[in-house]
Amino acid sequence: MTKPIIKIHNVTTDEVIEREMDDAEYAEFLTSVAEEKAKVAAKAEAEAARQSVLDKLGLTADEVAALLG
Repeated sequence: MTKPIIKIHNVTTDEVIEREMDDAEYAEFLTSVAEEKAKVAAKAEAEAARQSVLDKLGLTADEVAALLG
């Protein structure tokens, strides 16, 4: 598997360098991807729990907003 490509653009000289990520950069990249996936999953789980409570109460999101707002 090839690693993602990094593009570095020096605006002063207009030089563009494209290179493959080194091991440290790739490890950081994989960590950030995993963290982002975890955040998305946590947000979806929280939304599902919120919707479950609303369903148990028999309320819609708009009704709750009107009650609280």
